[in-house]
Amino acid sequence: MNLLLSALLGLCGAGIAFAAPKTDVYIGITSSGGKRLPMIAMPAFTAAQTAQNAAQVVHDTLRADILYGRYFDVSEDGPEFDAKNLKDTLKGWSKKRANYMIGGDIVFEEPYYTIKLYVYDVATRAPVFAKAFKGNETSLRRLSHLAADQIIQTLTGRRGIADTKIAFANNSTKHKEIYVVDYDGQNLKKLTNDRSISLLPRWSKDGRIYYTTYRYKNPDIFAIDLKAGKIAPVILRKGLSLIGGVSPDGKALVFTSSSGPNPSIYIYNLETGEKKQITNRHSVDGSPSYSPDGKYITFVSNRAGNPQIYVMELSTGQTRPLTKNFNWSDSPQWSPTGEWIVFAGRESPYHPFDIFLVDLTGTQLRRLTTDAGSNEDPTWSPDGRFIAFTSTRDGGRRKLYVMDSDGSAPHLVANLPGDTFTPHWSF
Repeated sequence: MNLLLSALLGLCGAGIAFAAPKTDVYIGITSSGGKRLPMIAMPAFTAAQTAQNAAQVVHDTLRADILYGRYFDVSEDGPEFDAKNLKDTLKGWSKKRANYMIGGDIVFEEPYYTIKLYVYDVATRAPVFAKAFKGNETSLRRLSHLAADQIIQTLTGRRGIADTKIAFANNSTKHKEIYVVDYDGQNLKKLTNDRSISLLPRWSKDGRIYYTTYRYKNPDIFAIDLKAGKIAPVILRKGLSLIGGVSPDGKALVFTSSSGPNPSIYIYNLETGEKKQITNRHSVDGSPSYSPDGKYITFVSNRAGNPQIYVMELSTGQTRPLTKNFNWSDSPQWSPTGEWIVFAGRESPYHPFDIFLVDLTGTQLRRLTTDAGSNEDPTWSPDGRFIAFTSTRDGGRRKLYVMDSDGSAPHLVANLPGDTFTPHWSF
């Protein structure tokens, strides 16, 4: 059972990059069914002896990022990158049926690496991307992620997610603390040392993470400023304050508070400190999150019996249910496109939790997981193509997984000791 709503029911009872001006060339790419994906050639990057290891790190990271996005296949089996004989190099890759080629050159001047990347259209031999990135050894993976996102954006017109992260809670230290990991499961970092219960990390678009913690023996809301390396309280008050989400403009939090007779949903203005109650029913209302345009919230309420998913228009307060027949529904999160809401649901007390999608009319319901342990806490990737979630499918511990937004290709992201809870994908 999800920690958030069960708790409420209990109450009721990197490195610096520099780059050339951004190109405005976008090349539309589509692939569906069994069609062959466009191929990107990635011969080994050139580098002096002092930069060989760095060149390999950049190449491998960039290759993995491009494959993860599944817009392209990647091939390394072909001619070497030779900038002086580019015509022959591209001709050779044309015979390999490559659509694009990425060439790279890495230079080291203590203590910085300069990464020069070039993308060519193999058929026309025209350059479509040329940028340089600069940073020290510890920033090589981050710079590679940034490059991958920019290449994806250039070739497809769609944003990449290689430079995104997933924040989550984990109890491997015998306390629940907040962690963050790169989208691909690398670069794991522990962010808090509250030695208490910390959960529900929620990203804002400026890179801050808001979360609920019992650091001061009461469930309060704090903020982690990753750039400044500081953690500070945001909402300190008697009773429960459970963070739900941050408004798209970063100016407000939606959260659940027990300061009234029933746990209800409030909006907290981060600029003025004003707190506004937006639900006031004889029920438990919780797990709120904003729509991408900030005009609506989705939340969970047991006002009609068992906990179900609801949507509210903030300007009018008009509220309607999206689900009616679940034994338990929880953790709704709006898709970045605004078309779907993902949530964890249980069809009967004898079923485990699974991940579902519901559209905004409540008439389309899609099951994404089945017969694979208990699956909870879904969160969208910022491009809407993937969903991270926790699952007990392998050995009983709650671990962090990612799957495609249609429920296919689930894979383990972070396998920490202990259990993992309430992940949230960065913007």
